[in-house]
Amino acid sequence: MSNKFIWLSLFAIAMAFVESAVVVYLRAIYYPCREVATIVMLMTVAHISGRKFWERFAYLIFIFGVWDIFYYVWLKVLLNWPVTMFDWDILFLIPLPWIGPVIAPVSISIIMIICSVMIIRSIDRGYEFKPTPLAFVIAIAATFIILYSFMYDTGATLRQQMPKPYGYGLLIAGDVLYIVAFLISYRRGTLQRAPTANKAQ
Repeated sequence: MSNKFIWLSLFAIAMAFVESAVVVYLRAIYYPCREVATIVMLMTVAHISGRKFWERFAYLIFIFGVWDIFYYVWLKVLLNWPVTMFDWDILFLIPLPWIGPVIAPVSISIIMIICSVMIIRSIDRGYEFKPTPLAFVIAIAATFIILYSFMYDTGATLRQQMPKPYGYGLLIAGDVLYIVAFLISYRRGTLQRAPTANKAQ
């Protein structure tokens, strides 16, 4: 399992470099297509890395987290940007531009990496990971809160006006809710052995 994480990390880091180089040279050209292609690539690698849905999902968020962090690492190396973690960036363009400080996607990526490693280790030990309905509701709420923090300033996102101050309270609330949703499901999973593990005993 540890070797798989190493190889997936190398893939994500290398992919982040390629994308950073593309951004440096092409900037906004084909931006939406590049973003869609990136997600497809990540999903493909995650699919072949896992056996069941939640295992594949865990690998997906692991790769995504490493890729997203190293995207900014390579931009720093190539362009000396961002200067600080609080510099603004265009984070995504679908269905409309997402804007926010670099620290926002990085904080989410760190949560993704930690949660994914815990899920995979739990599965490898013979436990099931299956989010509860409550966890689903909390995670969906967290997603809407964070997306709102990226897109609520329509003057900046659609009319290229100066952005309003970022809603850090929304980001913190979303991050905390993600952690709560994960812990609810993780705790349930560590108390429930997978069927194959029960048979083995």
